Amino acid sequence: MSKIAASRNARMLFVQAAGTAALAGLLFGFDTAVISGVTQPLATHFALSPLALGTTVSAALWGTLVGAMTAGSPGDRYGARRVLGVLALFYVVSGCGSALAWDWGSLLAFRFIGGLAIGGSSVLAPVYIAEIAPAARRGMLVGMFQLAIVVGILAAYVSNAAVTALVPTADMAWRWKLGVAAAPALLFLLLLLRIPDSPRWLAAKGRDAAALAVLAAIGDPAPAQELAAIRASLADDRTAGGQRLRWSRHKRPILLAMLVAAFNQLSGINAILYYLNQIFADAGFRASDLPAIGIGVANLLFTLVGMALIDRVGRKTLLLAGAGGTALCLGAASAALSGLIDRALLLPALVGFIACFATSQGAVIWVYISEVFPTAVRARGAALGSGTHWLLNALIAIGFQWAVAHLSPAAPFGLFAGMMVVQLIVVALFFPETRGVSLEDMHHRLETA
Repeated sequence: MSKIAASRNARMLFVQAAGTAALAGLLFGFDTAVISGVTQPLATHFALSPLALGTTVSAALWGTLVGAMTAGSPGDRYGARRVLGVLALFYVVSGCGSALAWDWGSLLAFRFIGGLAIGGSSVLAPVYIAEIAPAARRGMLVGMFQLAIVVGILAAYVSNAAVTALVPTADMAWRWKLGVAAAPALLFLLLLLRIPDSPRWLAAKGRDAAALAVLAAIGDPAPAQELAAIRASLADDRTAGGQRLRWSRHKRPILLAMLVAAFNQLSGINAILYYLNQIFADAGFRASDLPAIGIGVANLLFTLVGMALIDRVGRKTLLLAGAGGTALCLGAASAALSGLIDRALLLPALVGFIACFATSQGAVIWVYISEVFPTAVRARGAALGSGTHWLLNALIAIGFQWAVAHLSPAAPFGLFAGMMVVQLIVVALFFPETRGVSLEDMHHRLETA
């Protein structure tokens, strides 16, 4: 085989591996956002109170929390690729089961199973991509996961609108909307059979020959040298007792991962996505899926902007700019909902919020969480960050409904704006820049930062 052909094959395998892992993000985004199109039909069909509806929305989120917190250990033990295969089956079961739900309890159970898949994939897919990506392109490549999430969100909004147009009865429409996710889940499962294990995981398991073969297959310019660096980093971790995730040794990356995840949710992003149709109804707009599609398109376009910038301007710069922009837009949304400014400004305020979020927190979160931990504990460390994300997600999903019902539709947006001001201060004072730093050098940088 010629060098040109070998290089082409390596690029194809690398793109296939990263793209397959990123497809987990599409399922993540679709399953996360599809609920926004069925909240009212579910409330009617199952006679749900506002609290019960919030519980229904958060059922998947509690599963997501469990999945995120428990995926790290099997990921480190069996490898991210294998565990992602199990999670793909969970997606299939959740989609089919939710479509066929015979009562409220069965719907909650199948949504919980889908949550397990979302949470586990939010940990392991970025870890897998980070471990096969070169340092200079790691931000953009892990950002593919976030891009796939927003594609999935947009696909959910478009799918909801299409099902509404094609299925004549509301009772059947919500079932089709929830069941569609089973199809891409099957594709994801099949594609996972065609990609290799992470070379860093293989090296951590003592399978040096396999690790070397994967490094060469994905086009690493100096596979033997890269393997030696990985082995040296693993040896340092073992000498320092780094095989276990410990507060005494990993305090700084744990704090960074949990903070970036917490601020991501304290922006209100997922509450806004879950209840988007309700938010516009509260502002007096007639029911329609079109504003949601507009928000989804903006999310996709500005995620592309964030991916283009993340390896150029850095993670910290994006977080700082995004915190300021989201605070202003959330404040404007709160003012529109409270009547202080024209309600017609609600949509521009939310589009502006999405633009600022997608280029900053949205683009950075999974990259930052997946890169700040040493190889030996990366999946378990990422699980802490992802678990923080999903715990706050579930609490905010329930709390948003309570705040709207007992305070005002504007109140949550004011709180979210305040949290973004806090983020601006915390990131400026405590967050280090990780752009261009190899995974093997990362923990040394953080220990001395």
